[in-house]
Amino acid sequence: MVEHPAGGYKKLFETVEELSSPVTAHVTGRIPTWLRGSLLRCGPGLFEVGAEPFYHLFDGQALLHKFDFKEGHVTYHRRFVRTDAYVRAMTEKRIVITEFGTYAYPDPCKNIFSRFFSYFKGVEVTDNALVNVYPVGEDYYACTETNFITKINPDTLETIKQVDLCKYVSVNGATAHPHVENDGTVYNIGNCFGKNFSLAYNIIRIPPLQAGQSACLQMSSFGLTPNYIVFVETPVKINLLKFLSSWSLWGANYMDCFESNETMGVWLHVAEKKKGRLLNIKYRTSAFNLFHHINTFEDNGFLIVDLCTWKGFEFVYNYLYLANLRANWDEVKKQAEKAPQPEARRYVLPLRIDKADTGKNLVTLPYTTATATLRSDETVWLEPEVIFSGPRHAFEFPQINYKKYGGKPYTYTYGLGLNHFVPDRLCKLNVKTKETWVWQEPDSYPSEPIFVSHPDALEEDDGVVLSIVISPGSGPKPAYLLILNAKDMSEVARAEVEVNIPVTFHGLFKRA
Repeated sequence: MVEHPAGGYKKLFETVEELSSPVTAHVTGRIPTWLRGSLLRCGPGLFEVGAEPFYHLFDGQALLHKFDFKEGHVTYHRRFVRTDAYVRAMTEKRIVITEFGTYAYPDPCKNIFSRFFSYFKGVEVTDNALVNVYPVGEDYYACTETNFITKINPDTLETIKQVDLCKYVSVNGATAHPHVENDGTVYNIGNCFGKNFSLAYNIIRIPPLQAGQSACLQMSSFGLTPNYIVFVETPVKINLLKFLSSWSLWGANYMDCFESNETMGVWLHVAEKKKGRLLNIKYRTSAFNLFHHINTFEDNGFLIVDLCTWKGFEFVYNYLYLANLRANWDEVKKQAEKAPQPEARRYVLPLRIDKADTGKNLVTLPYTTATATLRSDETVWLEPEVIFSGPRHAFEFPQINYKKYGGKPYTYTYGLGLNHFVPDRLCKLNVKTKETWVWQEPDSYPSEPIFVSHPDALEEDDGVVLSIVISPGSGPKPAYLLILNAKDMSEVARAEVEVNIPVTFHGLFKRA
C-alpha cells in the first residue's frame, strides 16, 4: 500500500484559470511519429464562486483541456465551457444553479417576496458539462448526466451552443457514457418520469450522418454488443417525489434526493438492439454501485458483462464530497475504510432459459467461474467471477481498444488505480489471466488512461496509453501528459507544463 502523507492529491481539487492561448509543453523522451491529433479531457476547474464553495466532486464548473500532438511537439490549452451555470455564476458572482451536491440559494439582493416565489418556479437543471466529451458525426459535445449537452469546437475549445435533449427525445437525462459505433451510430440510455412518480428508461439511438447532413439530435454507463444492450439497475435511485417537491420547498440538491434500497439488490436488464425490445428474463444479483462498464460481449448464447463495482447498497457518491477528498491522508483512509469496497467483476447472463433447468447453474463456458442459477420464481441469480480485487484499491475509469474490441471478446483493459479514492497509479489488466502491469511514481496522481492504437496495429495492445498526471512536489512543472507503451506500461515520453491541472474525468483522442 503506497502512502500519501504529503497530501499532494489536494492539488487535484484547486481552482485554476483558463489559458488565453495554447502553451508549449517540454517533452522528454520521444513522441511516436504516428501519434498525431488531440487528447480532449473534461473535468471541474472552478471549485468556488467568490466566497461560495462547491461541496461535491461533481459540482465544480466544467473545464475543457486539450493536448495537441504535431510532429513530436506538444501544446496544452484549456478553457471553461460557457454553460448557463458558468456564465450566470460569473455574471452574478455567486452560485446561481444548484449542482449535484451544492444548493444555490435565491439571490440575497431580492426582497423576501421575490425570494419566496423563486422557490416555486420549479427545478432549474444544471448544464454543467464536466463529465465527458464525445462525437456525434463531425460535431463534439461536452456533457454531464442531465438533459443538457454542450456543443464545443474541438480545435479552439470555444463553446458553440447548449442543446436540450428533451426537445428531441422523451428523456429527462442521459448517461455521460454513450457508445459510438464504427459507422458513427451513437447509442445512449436516458431516463424519463413514468406513472405514479416512477422512473422509466429509454434507449436513444442517433443514426450516422449522411453526407451533407447536420445532426438532427445534437445530442452512468451501459453495455452494448452487436445484438444486445445491457442496463444495470442498482439499488441507488432518485426519489422523484422528493426531487419535485422538497427541492422547491426547502432547497435540496441532487444528492439529497438519492435513496438506497437495502433489499432490492441489483437487476440486469437486456434489450434486443435491433428491435429495442426487452428480454423477458429477470437477472438478479447482490447489491453493488456501478459507474463504469469495462466491456460486454456475446459468446455461445451468453452475454459476458465486465463491470467496475462497489460492493453494497450505500451510495459511493456519499464519500466524494470535496471535504473528504481534501482531508489529510489519515482521514482519507479512515473514510475509505467505511465506504463500499471496489471490485472488478465478470457476470455471465444466459440468453436461453429452460424451466427444466431450475436450480441448476446455466453457465457452460469453460473459461469463467461466474454462475447463473435459475430459481423457482423464474429469476436468474448471478454470482460473479472476480477479475480484480485489492483492499480499498479500485480498478476504475476503464478503457479498452474500443474501436476494434468494443462489444467483442477482448483480453486487455486499462484503468486508473484508486488507493482509498486517491488516484495514484495506472493499471493494465488481462481479463483472461488476471495478470496486471502497473505504472506508479511517488507523489504522482494520474487520470483516466486513454488507449490509442497504432495505425498499423496487429495486436490488441499495439499502441500507447495517455494520461494527465499531476506531481505537485516535483518542482516548477507540476503537471504533465504521460505516454506509456500499452504493452508493458513502460514510459515512452512525457510533456510537462508549468501550470497545475485539476482532476479530469473522461475524454477521448481525436486523430488528426
